[in-house]
Order: sequence, then C-alpha cells, then structure tokens
Amino acid sequence: MYDLSAATAAATLEVNTGWNWLATAATSESALVTLVGVVLLYLGAESLVKGASGLSSDLGMRAAVAGVTVVAFATTAPELVVGVLSGLDYGATLGLGAIIGSNVANIGLVLGLSALVRPMDVSGETLRRHVPFMALAALLLVGLGLDGTLDRVDGALFLVVLGGFTYVLLNAADDPGAAPTDADRVAADGGSPDDVATDGGSSGSDGALAGGPAALDRLTAPVPVAGRRVRPLDLVLVLVGLVLLVAGAQRLIEGGRTTLYYLGATDRFVGLTVLAFGTSLPELAASLISAARGEAEFSVGNVVGSNIYNVLAVLGVLALLTPVAVPASTGAFDFPMLLAFTVGAIALMARGSRVTRLDGLVLVVAYVCFFSLLL
Repeated sequence: MYDLSAATAAATLEVNTGWNWLATAATSESALVTLVGVVLLYLGAESLVKGASGLSSDLGMRAAVAGVTVVAFATTAPELVVGVLSGLDYGATLGLGAIIGSNVANIGLVLGLSALVRPMDVSGETLRRHVPFMALAALLLVGLGLDGTLDRVDGALFLVVLGGFTYVLLNAADDPGAAPTDADRVAADGGSPDDVATDGGSSGSDGALAGGPAALDRLTAPVPVAGRRVRPLDLVLVLVGLVLLVAGAQRLIEGGRTTLYYLGATDRFVGLTVLAFGTSLPELAASLISAARGEAEFSVGNVVGSNIYNVLAVLGVLALLTPVAVPASTGAFDFPMLLAFTVGAIALMARGSRVTRLDGLVLVVAYVCFFSLLL
C-alpha cells in the first residue's frame, strides 16, 4: 500500500535539502564576492595613498599636514564610495552604519594596533588643531541625529564645518614656526614620504622603475604644475586607485549584504561590521606601515583625519543626496559607543602626548568588546 505521508515527508526533505544547498551556494558566492571587494578596496587604497603621498611631496606639503589631509582623505575614499553607493542603492541606514563602524574601528583597531607595533608620540599641532575637529564631528553627528533624521540642512552643516577644518589646515601649512619632521627633510631633498626610515635613499616605486623602459622613465619625470614639478606616475596611481575603489566598493556592498542577509542580519549590522571593517583596511595598512617606520605623525594624523572626513565629508555628501534615517538602535547604542571611543582616544592622546602599547591594548580590547556586543 502506498504510504502518502512517507512520500510527502520525503518530498519535503528533498525540497528543503535543495533550498539549503542553494542557500549555501549563494552564501559561498557572496562571501567570495565580498573577499574580492575587500582586495580591490585594499589595492585601490594602496595606489591612491601612494599617488596622493607623492603628490603632496611634489607640491611641497609638510608631513604633519599631509598625514591629516592628503593621506587621511585618500584612505577615507573607500568610506566615501561605499557610504554614498550603499546609501543610494540600499538605503542610507547602511551607509550610516558603515561610517559609525569605520570610525570606531579606526580608533579601536587602527590606532590600537599601531600603538602595539610602536608607541606613538602625538604632536602639539595635532592636539591643538586636529583633535578638536574630530571631537566636534562626533558631537555634531550625535546631536543632529538625535531627532531621527540627518537631512540636507544637516549635510550642508557638515560640509561647512569641513570647510572650516580645511581653512585651519591651510593656515597650518603656511605656518613658518612649525618644526620640520624627518619626512619633511626627506621631501626637501627630493624624496617622498615613502623614503622615511627605510634603508637606501629611494622609494619602492622609484627603485622598481630605475633603469626601466623609456616610457616608464617618462612617467617618473616631473612636469611643471603651478610652479611645482609633479610626476605623471603619481597622477596615474591616483586615477587607478579611484577606479579600483569604486569596483571594490560595489562588490563589497553586494557580497557583504547578501552574505549576512542569508544569516538574518540587518542593514545596521552589515554596515557596522563587514562594510566598516572592509573600508577601514586602507587606514589600517597605512597606519601600521607608518608606525613600523616610526612616523607617528602619519599614523595618528591618518586616524584623526579619517574620522573627521568620514563624518563631515561622507555623511555630508550622503545627507545632501538623500535624507539619512537614524534608527532608534543607533541612537541607543551606536552613538554612545562612538562618543565613548572618541573621548577615550582623545584622553589617551592628551595624557602625556603619547599613545603607549598599553593604551593600544586597551583600545583593541575595547573594540573586541564592542564587536561582541553586536553579535
């Protein structure tokens, strides 16, 4: 006799097995896409940072200013691309989560791990001129977001404050009383920031190109630009970096969101974790390299500058394009965490104008606790 219930159970099991296989395959594919996106972001940021650093040297910028402007803005480019694209394609909440998560990761992971590699002195210029704007950016974000929305007026205000920050930096660049750093002295001798604290006198790219074909030699030959001489190779690196960043950001958003979607995660969680960590990789790489070379100005300035640009530039542009809804969970948990990490970082930097290895360990442990609370 035909057992209908057994047949039905078998069919149901077969269907469920098929769906489970499809979900597993889709998740694996999404994870691969996410990994490709992270790799492209990293390569793009490396190219952009190298080209931007070269341009800053070509244009005669001091190391302290270059670290918190050109390098910091270059490493913030992933957050800008990811934040704007994710906000326009999937909703601004995803972009907001990525920005908050990235700022927390910059302090907990980037600054913390950099200090573990080598204790870092914090210059008086950074404490007086740059750190206050990092605090102001965090306070503005929390204050303007408490009503549940970041609208176009809020975005415009962010950009106005960014203009004030830029004005302060330009004045600092013209300050004749600022003491030159090792990177400044290398640049004055015709080198680049990459030459600092390395054996030998040439950067990796120049060494690789020396004696190469004439076409490559022309890329490294400086050309006059507004009274300065700029290498075409630096411009090429910037353009290539931007292209890779856009491609990587698209794949990171697509893969990360799809992977966690199958796991039942919300857009807020995706932004605070996968997107935040992926977009913080350039800051992590740049700061760790700077710390290993003993260039604390680049490492600390990169973190401070990136946290400023993330809020004022990225959220400023995103809020101008589309209103950003602030979930209740963001106001109840994410904002307090952002303020706690910001205040903690400022306290550590101001205490003795130095971030020690113990301070770095505290920051890393704090970030691990933050991440565990999200799970």
